[in-house]
Amino acid sequence: MNPPPSATLGILGGGQLAQMLALAAVPLGVRVVVLEPDPLAPAQVCAEHLLAPYNDPAGLARLAECDAVTLEFENVSVEALSWLAGRVPLRPAGELLHLSKHRTREKEALRRAGAATAPFVSIESESDLEGALEKVGGRGVLKTSELGYDGKGQVRVSTAAELLPAWNALGRRACVLEGWVEFAREVSLGVARNAQGQLAYGGLIENIHVSGVLRRSLYLPGDTARAAPEPQARRLARSVAENWELEGLLTLEFFELPSGKLIVNEVAPRVHNSGHLTQDGGGLSQFEAQVRAALNWPLQDFAPKLPCVMVNILGWPEGQEPDWQAILKLEGTRLHLYGKAHQPGRKLGHVNLVAREPAELLEKLAVLETLIPQ
Repeated sequence: MNPPPSATLGILGGGQLAQMLALAAVPLGVRVVVLEPDPLAPAQVCAEHLLAPYNDPAGLARLAECDAVTLEFENVSVEALSWLAGRVPLRPAGELLHLSKHRTREKEALRRAGAATAPFVSIESESDLEGALEKVGGRGVLKTSELGYDGKGQVRVSTAAELLPAWNALGRRACVLEGWVEFAREVSLGVARNAQGQLAYGGLIENIHVSGVLRRSLYLPGDTARAAPEPQARRLARSVAENWELEGLLTLEFFELPSGKLIVNEVAPRVHNSGHLTQDGGGLSQFEAQVRAALNWPLQDFAPKLPCVMVNILGWPEGQEPDWQAILKLEGTRLHLYGKAHQPGRKLGHVNLVAREPAELLEKLAVLETLIPQ
């Protein structure tokens, strides 16, 4: 008889994504080792916690003893990634992270893989601002090339006169100017690929942002209108995953145009906030999918089986705390809190809501929205 699978998985980063990766790994018999300098990081409650900087030699040496290393965020030092790459399978690989952590490189690589993006111009110096807005269609968003997330590090511009002040406001750093996209919806889809080239997909998830931060993500299996672009999304995801030689999990965020065409907004080389609903949707979760891909285990698709929605819980203004008791009483809810200290606007947790039918889910979502302040 074959023995059950067992492995040790290293994770760079110890935030909530690492916490949920570890929680998905443990039932599979996987021991998890996290390298994270914050002693109160969410992942420290469920994994071996190496309390050290991400480039710490002893910490990296411990990760190199694992069967594979994955990550929960992409902004890890090149030196640390290079050191690990020669000693342990790093999934995703450092070359892919080099693309995804820099917006211009990412967009160029997406186009080489056959995926459309918004028009863009790289801004490296003040002289690059001349005529840039006209090149992208007359309106756009100026974004830092690195480190921006949740609406941070970006400024909308509608006239050429606004470009220089916007660039100054962003610290005169390397940026990319993206043309403004009039989209019908924002959607996302995850793809996992192991070292043998096997692919698995999540479902096409509809996302709503408020002030640049994800508010909720919705998945309604069987809704043919909402799911119409899913084959297109899968084709693009496969093309990117294979062109980039992905080993791990990649989430693609799309703009759906009124015509139904999808263009890629950005990618994340890991599990994604929009995919949290897979934890409770009746199928494999995105977190188990990344664990399996990182360890080169067999993959399964990870689209939810049931109608489900995820609503983020952000740090609330004084006097506007979520109604915890009502959330817990609402049938079909699953509350996920990360154990992070409260700060206004900080992601502290999320609620997944699952129902038997789409109409039931949407009815309960209307109630849930009143219980969690925006």
